[in-house]
Amino acid sequence: MVQFLLRNLPGGPIRRIEALRRHPLDAQEEMLRSLLQRARGTEWGRRLGFEAILESADVIGAYQASVPLHDYEAFREDVTRIRRGEPDITWPGTFSDFAVSSGTASAGKIIPVSREMLTANRRFSMDLMFNYVALTGKARIGGGRFLSLPGRIEEDPAFPGTWIGEVSGLQARYAPAVVSRFYQAVGDDVLNEPSWERKLERIVDATIDMDVRTLAMVPTWALVLFERLIARKRERGERAESLLDVWPNLTVFFSGGVALSSYRAILEDQIGGRGIDFIESYGASEGFIAFQDEPSRRDMLLHVRNGVFFEFIPLDGGSDAGRVSLRDVTTDVRYELAVTTCSGLWSYRIGDVVRFTGTDPYRLVVAGRTSEMIDKYGEAVFGDEVRAALRAASDETGAQVLEFHVAPSEPARNRIPRHQWIIEFEKEPADMEVFVRVIDAYLKEHNRHYFIRRDALAFDAPEVVSVSKGVFYEWLTEARDTVSAQTKMPRMSEERGVADGLLLSLDRQRK
Repeated sequence: MVQFLLRNLPGGPIRRIEALRRHPLDAQEEMLRSLLQRARGTEWGRRLGFEAILESADVIGAYQASVPLHDYEAFREDVTRIRRGEPDITWPGTFSDFAVSSGTASAGKIIPVSREMLTANRRFSMDLMFNYVALTGKARIGGGRFLSLPGRIEEDPAFPGTWIGEVSGLQARYAPAVVSRFYQAVGDDVLNEPSWERKLERIVDATIDMDVRTLAMVPTWALVLFERLIARKRERGERAESLLDVWPNLTVFFSGGVALSSYRAILEDQIGGRGIDFIESYGASEGFIAFQDEPSRRDMLLHVRNGVFFEFIPLDGGSDAGRVSLRDVTTDVRYELAVTTCSGLWSYRIGDVVRFTGTDPYRLVVAGRTSEMIDKYGEAVFGDEVRAALRAASDETGAQVLEFHVAPSEPARNRIPRHQWIIEFEKEPADMEVFVRVIDAYLKEHNRHYFIRRDALAFDAPEVVSVSKGVFYEWLTEARDTVSAQTKMPRMSEERGVADGLLLSLDRQRK
């Protein structure tokens, strides 16, 4: 009955999701017109000529001709004014919520989040859950508890009356009352615990005997939480081979924050069964962007009606196309993503790279960050290629990778440079030499730049450094002022800072 109602309720979540597949180009043009109309009287709207853009028959073309791409520096001074409470700068009215971007290349960037965006993102999250129930019929998740692991927020001491932190924490603050009161596994006092270590322990204390059926969190931190739950169960003298011995009715894991593909196999082993459903979403501090609308698929449906107008900057093949709108994207091309939002961001480059897998409807995968690229020797290796090479090597050798970081090593006497892969394994490869060979062969096969530069001896075969468990977490806690549910590990860098820090942590552990 629940499944029938969700599928057929007029104006309900399933009808809204079905609408994303119909007329997406019209929806994006309507979105842009609506955003320009709302903000035409703001400082940015007057300066950039939104009134004149709205008069154009081709509003997208006029917008792209008049509004340049922006990075964070273009907003920084105005964000400070917005935090002071000045109104009508980039968006009508004032703001009370601010997200600290959690991207690895954007620490310290503070993004104003409007009430319109918070409302849109809340609807996005609820639609994602209702869509899952409608497709699978697993309404039984409503009979148990829902556990999320949002990031930290706090009242900003510099600007009293405003809240600042990670966007997941802001969203949790505005969760529907029925969810927070009757469904959420732990209370706001636990979710807002400032100490990350203490928060984990309080969650373990509160939930170890609960009927938790639904999870929503970043995969990397789920692994830490699961280990502690299983360990606590064993400390009590109870059987605990896997997480299902703690939460036997666990049904679905809603994943976000980092690529699920890198952690899914380990999560399935830790949970203790492959019957758990995994549903991935793609959200950022700037807005919620796409979601896995079908459990059997690994790509995600672009949400064209969530307060965001999208633009795409081609990265492959030296394209001179500049930025394009949704109507001009093609499959299997990497695009840097720029967004215009109902929080007053205008053609803002968020630093993410996406690749479309289909255009009817528009589906995509996240290929990484613009910072996730190594081109030290002309090889142009992207983050999605690195993750795919790791999966291929793991499948070949039975390895399981927990954490990794890739950086070029410096050339030494009688040795050409190479890429150094620092890896924390859950399970070591059966043969490390084969593991390295598969990585090298995969990149040669799938990246012609890598093949040409390797063939020309611009750099040597990869070096894999296996580090003991805990090295990445130790580095993260030392390198970051605070660690929370959405703190991310930098995966690639042309600089040696992260790599050298990890190796230093390894040396300290060995001593």
